[in-house]
Amino acid sequence: MDTQPIAADKAHAAHREEAVYVYEAPVRLWHWVNAFAILSLCITGYLIGSPLPAVGGEASNSFLFGWIRYIHFASGYILLVGFLLRVYWAFVGNSHARQVFAPPVWKASFWHELLHEVKWYAMLVKEPMKYSGHNPLATLVMHVMFVWGIVFMIVTGLALYGEGTGMGSWQHTLFSSWVIPLFGQSQDVHTWHHLGMWLIICFAIIHIYAAVREDIMSRQSIISSMFSGWRTFRDGRAPEDGHG
Repeated sequence: MDTQPIAADKAHAAHREEAVYVYEAPVRLWHWVNAFAILSLCITGYLIGSPLPAVGGEASNSFLFGWIRYIHFASGYILLVGFLLRVYWAFVGNSHARQVFAPPVWKASFWHELLHEVKWYAMLVKEPMKYSGHNPLATLVMHVMFVWGIVFMIVTGLALYGEGTGMGSWQHTLFSSWVIPLFGQSQDVHTWHHLGMWLIICFAIIHIYAAVREDIMSRQSIISSMFSGWRTFRDGRAPEDGHG
């Protein structure tokens, strides 16, 4: 009896990888444009809130702070346009494109699976559940930070920008006119906008750590999926959310 085909089949089964196409090209493009815009905003925002103690030579000749503000404002508009396009794609893209915009918080199973993910991150369970897209914990955190967090930063940012463009500008009419009175005064908006920056920085650190950790411990492609769009499961297990 020829055992070679059987051995080959077993070897193939051992190395079999489930693969699901998850992130379409516009979603991947938005992810990286969004990441670089936020990085630029955080660096320039920090320098605006905590300016350099001295500038070499005559300040009017270097225009350093003017360039810092310009990069900050330009990055802010890139973030705004990218977010609006991302909202549009949530309606026309696949199911994964709208996942972070509408977490099914009304379902008991969502919270049950979220608790399982919390236990997995706390190393209280041996195996994570498999999802083709975001797991419930990631979905909820991404919803809070990438949807409402960005909306908060855009609204407060445009309100502050509207002070410079002045009354009659669309930024002042649509944002400054009500956001600044809502917070009390301009400095309060500055403070909350700055705190929002630090919250996003903390989230970005945790986000990168979680992606690397899941790529290794969950035996599924997390980082590479934001380049290729494909989520692979190296242990051969199919995702449990019905997208396999």
